[in-house]
Amino acid sequence: MTSPSSQNRIGARADPMHWRSLKTIVPLVWPNNEWGIRCRVLLALGALIGAKIANVYIPIIYKDVVDVLGGTISEIIVLPLGLILGYGLVRILAVGFEQLREALFARVTYRTMRRAALRVFDHLHALSLRFHLERRTGGLSRVIERGIKGIEFVLGFTIFNILPTLLEIVMICAILWNLFDFWYAAATFVTISLYIAYTLIMTEWRIKFRRLMNDRDTEANSKAIDSLLNYETVKYFGNEAHEERRFDTSMREYEDAAVFSTVSLSAVNVGQGAIIAAGLVLLMTMAGNGVVQGKMTIGDFVLVNTYLIQLYLPLNFLGFVYRTIRQSLTDMEDMFGLLRVDKEIEDKPKAPPIQIERGEISFQGVDFSYDERRPILRDVTFDVPHGKTVAIVGPSGAGKSTIGRLLFRFYDVTGGVITIDNQDIRQVEQLSLRNAIGVVPQDTVLFNDTVFYNIAYGFLDAEQNEVEGAARLARIHDFVEGLPDGYQTMVGERGLKLSGGEKQRVAIARTILKNPSIFVFDEATSALDTRTEREIQESLREVSRHRTTLIIAHRLSTVVHADDIIVLDNGTIAERGTHQELLFNDGKYAQMWRQQQLVTNSHPN
Repeated sequence: MTSPSSQNRIGARADPMHWRSLKTIVPLVWPNNEWGIRCRVLLALGALIGAKIANVYIPIIYKDVVDVLGGTISEIIVLPLGLILGYGLVRILAVGFEQLREALFARVTYRTMRRAALRVFDHLHALSLRFHLERRTGGLSRVIERGIKGIEFVLGFTIFNILPTLLEIVMICAILWNLFDFWYAAATFVTISLYIAYTLIMTEWRIKFRRLMNDRDTEANSKAIDSLLNYETVKYFGNEAHEERRFDTSMREYEDAAVFSTVSLSAVNVGQGAIIAAGLVLLMTMAGNGVVQGKMTIGDFVLVNTYLIQLYLPLNFLGFVYRTIRQSLTDMEDMFGLLRVDKEIEDKPKAPPIQIERGEISFQGVDFSYDERRPILRDVTFDVPHGKTVAIVGPSGAGKSTIGRLLFRFYDVTGGVITIDNQDIRQVEQLSLRNAIGVVPQDTVLFNDTVFYNIAYGFLDAEQNEVEGAARLARIHDFVEGLPDGYQTMVGERGLKLSGGEKQRVAIARTILKNPSIFVFDEATSALDTRTEREIQESLREVSRHRTTLIIAHRLSTVVHADDIIVLDNGTIAERGTHQELLFNDGKYAQMWRQQQLVTNSHPN
């Protein structure tokens, strides 16, 4: 199991060359049973070869034109016209093949990006609540964004630049060897090898600055998003200057890393230019000497120089391409590193869906801790019979909300067992378990979409009348109808355009719409005024009648109707019974009741 600390190291870099990232995308580029995509890959490679053959043939035609122009008047009148037309035709073919290659491979590239994004997206949803509580939203989104862009760069530059350039180098070396002698091919090969070796060494040295830039960029983005999401808190405490300093600290570090990266790039470019210049001087000297000795024509001299100049441009670009691919591999490794974060909660192999008959819940000797040094629950045992309502109450930090998270299997118990209708929830399919339970959480977060979408999220195929019916039971229909756009009103980022009580009623409505076998209300009415709370309590009792209901509450007035009330204290069951029984026992529950009644009477709504 991945520890929290390792989870925080998003995309840990265990492999310096990140070749495992390439291994990850190969099955996406060459998928099984998708012959359409495979055919596109093969046709694109064929077009690539066609374009390179045309490219290396162009200087040969150009050489012939130069040689003919140096011949007799009769040759000059007839032959250059045919050669020039051939020259133009071959150039058109080269461009045509290149564009065909790009058109064929576009679908492959974007399909691969889509599948990689979906794979990471699905995996993130499969990770435990622990991972998502410890992550930073802005940093995670930036890692995914850069990783997907990295796939586009790697595929595009590998297929369209590195492979074509290497193929062209091999073909040109072969042509020079065939037309002249071994030393022309050797000089070209040595020049290219030195250039590539220098580029690789210098890029490996520079890549640490790219990593530092990535880290500072991620940090700055996380701080910006965190600050903007807490806009009101920043304003409440007048800490705009503090937030600006925090953000600027990360941006200053990013600036320093970026400047050093740019300066070092200039040094790399100077070295690359020197190598290419030396190669050009050597080959021009060899070719010029051949012309002087009568072994080569002027056309041959032009051919050698044309080939070197033709190679110079992609070689010069190859340095940028390699650096970009190397940086993109780093970005991809960060993203695919998320796929290596262990799923803390996984279905057993061939786990069956849960079979709900009565929906009876049983906690038997349950122990749990987020950290083994700090137990949260100890030997908790209770049952929630079919059609009954059981409430969990207690002071803050007693472990009340943990009960709901364990039932929903956001975490697995560290001891004991939780069953529903005698089925261990660890042995059944998670999706079926969660489909059977409807939860109204204490902290309601809404999607940045319409009111209708947020309510219908409980049942995605719901009709308008079903959504409105759930809204009426949640006592929010009249409010929504009074909005300018009604149910099509946008609720804003995390639902910030709605008040806490309005968000909570939307959450109640979508849980009602889900129509589950088991209800869990975790402080479901904590953000409501007393009058609205009473109205919604009546609605909740109505919709949960004859269903198993677990209420997690701090305000005891919301659970007086419960069939059984369990008082948690320091992770253990301190008391249990009905409201009247617990008051009669005059224990912790009675003490909490008197304190809350005193506050309520002192500050009536």
